[in-house]
Amino acid sequence: MTNEPRAAYRIRRFEPHDMAALYEICLLTADSGVDASALYSDRRLPGYIWAAPYGALEPDFAFLLADGDRVLGYVVAAPDTVAFEARLERDWWPKVRAEVAGMTPQKPLDEGVLRRIATPERHETALQDYPAHLHINLLPEAQSGGWGRRMIETELDALRRAGVSGVQLGVSPDNERAKGFYSHVGFTDISGPGHVTYAMTLR
Repeated sequence: MTNEPRAAYRIRRFEPHDMAALYEICLLTADSGVDASALYSDRRLPGYIWAAPYGALEPDFAFLLADGDRVLGYVVAAPDTVAFEARLERDWWPKVRAEVAGMTPQKPLDEGVLRRIATPERHETALQDYPAHLHINLLPEAQSGGWGRRMIETELDALRRAGVSGVQLGVSPDNERAKGFYSHVGFTDISGPGHVTYAMTLR
């Protein structure tokens, strides 16, 4: 595998028919960047939290990396985290809770996701200088070729055009490769006790 960007790849906007790709790529990268298929009993579970709601509720900030008709990665964001969480509670979580009703944990990571669906994280106040947040995931074959940076730049441009002052993202404490990537593309480590967070000012 070379580090040269593959010319056939392209970045495009999310479209409604891409929802299945968001779920699948989220699963295939949910174990600190690698395949988590063996860790969830339902392939949609991680996507319910970290991918699909952005396509549904914030499609203007959802971009895909594609190789022809095949999707190899995504970057998604919410420009206003507090407002997004309110929309999730109103427009997303009720139907997700209905879909997982009666599901009992069978695999190692089921319980944590089901708990977060039942009681999502909430930020009741503005997030100071970094009101937006994003998630990015690329399949291994699309990594180490410059496409991660291009995807991040595409998202940051969209957030800037929307007047967003800053963006942050969470990182798994075990994902050293991701930490290095975010530092390399210009994010600052603002982690506190119990969480790993990177952020960037956009103005």
